[in-house]
Formats: sequence, structure tokens, C-alpha cells
Amino acid sequence: MSFNLCVIIPFYNHKNTIEKTLGDLLALNLYCIVIDDGSDQKTQIVLESLMNNRNNCCSYRLETNQGKGGAVMKGFEIANEMGFSHALQVDADGQHNLQEIPAFIHAAKKHPEALICGQPIFDNSIPKHRKFSRGITHFWVGVETLTFHPIDSMCGFRVYPLRSIIAIIKQNNLGRRMNFDIEIIVRSIWSAIPIKTLPTKVIYPEDGVSHFHYWQDNLLMIKMHIKLVFGMLFRLPRFVFNQFNFKKKHV
Repeated sequence: MSFNLCVIIPFYNHKNTIEKTLGDLLALNLYCIVIDDGSDQKTQIVLESLMNNRNNCCSYRLETNQGKGGAVMKGFEIANEMGFSHALQVDADGQHNLQEIPAFIHAAKKHPEALICGQPIFDNSIPKHRKFSRGITHFWVGVETLTFHPIDSMCGFRVYPLRSIIAIIKQNNLGRRMNFDIEIIVRSIWSAIPIKTLPTKVIYPEDGVSHFHYWQDNLLMIKMHIKLVFGMLFRLPRFVFNQFNFKKKHV
């Protein structure tokens, strides 16, 4: 597999952080695809001004808000059509430490068939309720995959091998909001895609804009986990057999 990586940035009304995020990424000589997930008019103007006279990035606008997962999947589609083999997903809100990107790219080149996942190291900025809910989600992901390895299923800092990930997307009706990051991990493990993890520092900026809707997104995650648990039970005989191979590949 030839290695050709781009960056996908799902973007919704992050007009105060996108300039720095995009600038840091372009400084690393990475091609960037910004998916504007139905942002307001003021944010559109900011994004359009950043896109002017730049040859190594592009933007695509979704007229109605699809949710983070919908934006990321549209980015995958565009990246694949442009001939990229891998896509690095980066959030637009400044949470991710972009200086760690070279390590992620190195891991993806070394393991081109693998999904490279950030394993967050949080500071004191993480809200307590977020930390608690992450623990619950990780428990259920362990149940659904029968792999109690330290895989953070909610961190969006990842390098995706596009060919195999797009195949999963085409075969399944995946969650289009915050539940996407979780479900794609579970279904990747079900598909025997190797998972590699790298530690990464994650912060919650004081003036950060969160689009996590507490009741709506938590309800979607509950429904998703119910679906995935039943999916695991259906796959259990074959899945137990495949786990022996997965454990050999996983680091």
C-alpha cells in the first residue's frame, strides 16, 4: 500500500480556534480538508478568508449540520476520491496536541493497515462528568469487543486507513454525531483491523466551544451500546476465535 496522508478537520462554529489549528497543520506540510458542518454565517466568512490563496487545503460545506460523525465520514469520502490512503482526524477546538502528529504519521507508515488511536493524557482541565462518562463508555466498549486493552474509544485524534474504514462505513449505518468515534472503533475491531495506540496530551480549553449535547448525545450512545452488545452476541462464536489473532497484532 502506498502511503499518502491528509488531515480531516470536522468544523462547526469554531471560528476562534480554526486559524491556529489550520496554521499549525499547514506548517507541518500536510494537506488539510476542512468539513464545515453547517456553521453560521460569521464562521463561514472566517473560514473562507483562511481558504483564500492556499493551495494545500480545501473546504467542503454541509448546508445542514450533520454532527461530527457525519462530517468526518464526508471527509473520508472526499479524501478517498482525491487519492489519499490515510486520513488524520483532528478536532478544530484546540484540544489536540498537534506537535505529536509526526509520531502518529510514523506509526501509520510503520503499520499502514492499522488504525492509529490517540490515548489521552488529561490535565486538570477535564470536567469530572466527562471523565466519569468516558470510563463508562470504555467499559462497554470492552464488553462489546471482548478486549479490555487501554483503547480510548472517544478520542478523535486518529489516523485512519481509508480503504478498510470506508468499507466498514458502506456496510453499516454508523452514528453521525459524537457516537461515531466509539462505534467505528468497535466495528474496526470486529473487522480485525489492528489498533495501535499512542499517548497524547489532551486539554479542555477554558474558552473552548463544546457541541456535546448532554441528553441527546448520551441517549444516542445508550442506543448505540445496546445495538453493539447485541451485535457482539451475534458474532460471539466467530469473534472469540478471531480474538486470538487480534491480541497477537495489538500493542
